[in-house]
Amino acid sequence: MKKFLNLMLVLFASLLIFSCRDNNDTPEDINEPEEIAKVVLKLTDKADAANVQTINYIGGKADKDLVLVKGKTYNAELDFFTKSNATYESLLGEITKEKDQHFVTYEFAGVDVNIIRTAADIVRTDGKKLGIKTEWTVNSAPASAKVNVKLIHAPTSVNDNSPSATNQLGVTTGGETDINTLFNIK
Repeated sequence: MKKFLNLMLVLFASLLIFSCRDNNDTPEDINEPEEIAKVVLKLTDKADAANVQTINYIGGKADKDLVLVKGKTYNAELDFFTKSNATYESLLGEITKEKDQHFVTYEFAGVDVNIIRTAADIVRTDGKKLGIKTEWTVNSAPASAKVNVKLIHAPTSVNDNSPSATNQLGVTTGGETDINTLFNIK
């Protein structure tokens, strides 16, 4: 009986030792979220490819105003950057890989602009276009105008044809805002 009790104590002690050790099998989150430190909006006049505006949005502020002219159409491209060791690195590759977890929305105030998500835009697996590459047609002269551009992460649903198929500003339900930018327009 004493031999049986000693054997039980050894088993119990072994169980305690191995159950209290660190669990090295727990996976680490190797894809931790990166904070967007910079957004670049590049507008190219569709009729004059030499007329390019590049606006950098850093620290909650754009470095200059957008210039939109009534009757003109512009090709627009967005890029998002993280900052590491004083160097900006594009997140576009990561956003493209995780395209179903992202969506861009646009909201104009003080100017009438129609947006079309172009054929060159990134297409999610649900067939919706992400909103990185768009075409802007300016229908009115800007008056104290602004455009609010948001990158939404993990939306529950998206609609790239909102408010219509000819004006694809986009709308989402759910999700979190990765970046919320506001560009002045003159």
